[in-house]
Amino acid sequence: MTRLSVLLLVALVASGLFLVKTSYESRRLFAEIERAKAEEAQLAADAKRLDAERRTEATHLKVERTAREKLAMRLATPDVTVYVQDTRASEGVRP
Repeated sequence: MTRLSVLLLVALVASGLFLVKTSYESRRLFAEIERAKAEEAQLAADAKRLDAERRTEATHLKVERTAREKLAMRLATPDVTVYVQDTRASEGVRP
């Protein structure tokens, strides 16, 4: 009878330890999933913000202003346009 009691006690303790380990692992994984969901939400918000910034920076007026101010570019007018003629074409020479 004592052998059976000891065997049942060992089985009970092992089962209790397994239950504690399983509960701990379950809580740990749940917390990890919640952290991942929070990170996903943050990344989605960052992606939306960056997309909005990209659209703002790519507008025609913004590009034109940047070209004028930072690159010192200006519109081409007839007085600053240089026309080049291909002299070979007027002489009948093929390129």
